[in-house]
Amino acid sequence: MNSIITETYAVHFNELAYKALNDFLDENSYSKIFVLVDENTHENCLPQFMARITALADFEIIEIESGEINKNIDTCTGVWGALSELDADRKSLLINLGGGVVTDLGGFVASTFKRGIDFINIPTTLLAIVDASVGGKTGVDLGPLKNQIGVINQPEMVLIVSSFLETLEERQIQSGFAEMLKHGLIQDATYWETLKTLNDFEDIDNLIFHSVQIKNKVVLQDPTEQNIRKILNYGHTLGHAVESYFLESKDHDLLLHGEAIAIGMILEGYLSHKLCELPIEQLEDIKTTFLNRYPKTDFKAADIETILSLLKFDKKNTHGHINFVLLKSIGEPVIDVQIPSELYQEAFAYYKV
Repeated sequence: MNSIITETYAVHFNELAYKALNDFLDENSYSKIFVLVDENTHENCLPQFMARITALADFEIIEIESGEINKNIDTCTGVWGALSELDADRKSLLINLGGGVVTDLGGFVASTFKRGIDFINIPTTLLAIVDASVGGKTGVDLGPLKNQIGVINQPEMVLIVSSFLETLEERQIQSGFAEMLKHGLIQDATYWETLKTLNDFEDIDNLIFHSVQIKNKVVLQDPTEQNIRKILNYGHTLGHAVESYFLESKDHDLLLHGEAIAIGMILEGYLSHKLCELPIEQLEDIKTTFLNRYPKTDFKAADIETILSLLKFDKKNTHGHINFVLLKSIGEPVIDVQIPSELYQEAFAYYKV
């Protein structure tokens, strides 16, 4: 499988990924090399990774606690402290081996430590592979508010090794699959048709490759998210608000990112039907597809009120306006749409029916 070339780096796959990394380490004289993991990737992925490293290099391992709840400045402070204690300097390299929390946080830590050191991302979850592998977004949450602190900064390379997916439970795979379905909705109706009827993941390498290609195509046109890159946020305006609410709520179990975004894509599909003429049969297709894969969540009136109050924190907002990405049809997104307030309740009512 060929590598995918972004504006400033390459995404390498499977066997080529290890070769690219070993060549890179041989060719660059880093003073220290650090590998950031959480407890899960430390146990399940790090041994496989280290067994494939042939370059003559010493590695220091830094471990953080897993989960979105730990994607915060306090965790960053701990990693910055560990780097300092282990004598990291500006010629050090940080390799982020893990899911989206590890790659987002690790990229941010590297981008800010001593005003920036090199980093490499090795995403190990399906969500991180198809979402965080391209684009250079790094950052952490501010309390329950998603990705409020961060920078756009590119890694030296991204390595995708699909065998790491064998360490995941089915719920984590399905969470990442929601982002792949989103890629079809915003850019490729044929891809959407392929994915929505998929019953197994035997062809996962080719599907991953196609999703990464879609995201790279969008990011190349708009690296800093001034225009078309916003389409990657379809389902995320309400989806992130839902995710943040469940992250903070003591009365509900946590939702995984993809589970929350699946809800957001149904809600924003309804808004698309009302405001952008998304055909009703396509709206029903979107709703049915997601509810077949992701259990319906029971929203009380108080839940919805709090979720809607979180919309003001969305990163796409400007000049006090909440800006949505909606669909004119499957594969045809529309950016910067503002929503009449009464439609929010209608959207939740549609989801709950």
